Amino acid sequence: MSKRSTVGRLAETDALTLFPEGMAKGNSKAARHAERVLLQTVRSEICKVAAAHAAHVDEDARFPVEAFAALKKAGLLGIMVPSELGGMEAPIRVIAEICSLLAQNCSSTGMCYAMHQIKASSLVMHAMDDEWHRGFMRRMVAEQLLLGSATTEGGGVGGDLRTSNCGIDAQGSVFALRKEGCLISYGIQADAILITARRTPESPPSDQVMAVMTRDQYTLELTQVWNTLGMRGTCSNNFTFEGAAPVEQVIPASFADIAAQSMLAYAHILWAATWYGIAANAVYRAETFVHAEARRRPGTVPPGAMRLAELLNSLQQFRALILASIDRYERAKGDPDELSSISFVVALNGTKVSASEAACDIIQHAFLICGIHGYRNDSPHSLGRHLRDAMSSRIMINNDRILGNVSNLLSVYKHNPSLAA
Repeated sequence: MSKRSTVGRLAETDALTLFPEGMAKGNSKAARHAERVLLQTVRSEICKVAAAHAAHVDEDARFPVEAFAALKKAGLLGIMVPSELGGMEAPIRVIAEICSLLAQNCSSTGMCYAMHQIKASSLVMHAMDDEWHRGFMRRMVAEQLLLGSATTEGGGVGGDLRTSNCGIDAQGSVFALRKEGCLISYGIQADAILITARRTPESPPSDQVMAVMTRDQYTLELTQVWNTLGMRGTCSNNFTFEGAAPVEQVIPASFADIAAQSMLAYAHILWAATWYGIAANAVYRAETFVHAEARRRPGTVPPGAMRLAELLNSLQQFRALILASIDRYERAKGDPDELSSISFVVALNGTKVSASEAACDIIQHAFLICGIHGYRNDSPHSLGRHLRDAMSSRIMINNDRILGNVSNLLSVYKHNPSLAA
């Protein structure tokens, strides 16, 4: 039997995955088997592709084309789509696990996949009764379409998703839309973009809708290049978006409902899962460093072993946060009142803030274990890219903005101290 430490075995079998085998609840045996096969494909095939190109994706600030070619080949872009439309109807916990696995190998790949699935959730949760959007979801599966997002805007709006300057200008059966200063991740590579705007040019800034526009229906004028510290492969350039499409491509639900009832939960949970993946790989590198030190000095406990135990505890807490958030969403799903409730909004916003802080803290503690080997770029224990990528988490919708919005709710919100809340 191997003499590897209990800490090492824990990290390898448990702490580095969001959902250890057997945790799926309420699924049939066949569904659980399908999920295991799916996740094994991600681990054994797609993650290898992502890892092989991660350094070049970061160095060149380019989209992870190889990883997404592998994702498309495996049919993983349309897995959220219901089975009646040809998809796998994958639950959020499976998609979160995929985001985590991808991010353990390439942060940008994990984040781009998360952002694509967040947009998919808007359609699956809010457009199932509309024939055009049902047809588009069938295309998502058959053609493995990549979805982008244009929810930010210039002109003082910035990252305030619930405000728009531009408006849907409908002329008969067709609408025109021009949106300036919008940051669109992988905008050039996207097959379609889900874009927000005022319901009409005269509507109030918060009376918004979301429309699906395919690549042949719009043009993108590049206004600012994404040259950043981390998450460089997301290619989140700024553009002026201009296009026209049939009015039937506007999602029937208001963007207020989309944002509250699906986008909030999917964004914060899938982002958190991605950041967890980055942190988990940092822990793995710290662990392998401690193991190497133990082999180099038999009979002695490496100095970083105690810190590694602390680090695994922090990673376990991080995972528990995400699992609790997924459970909270699954219990609320299908109940618009609960999804829009103050308690749910406060809880899911808390998930985002806590997850972003946890990811950065865990990676910084991994640095203390690996020392100069973590600081070097040419070391197998290098953690520089991990930290650069994770630092984006605190400003990807700035934590100060989120906490400010939550603080506005606290005058009418009474915290429920129950464990079962």
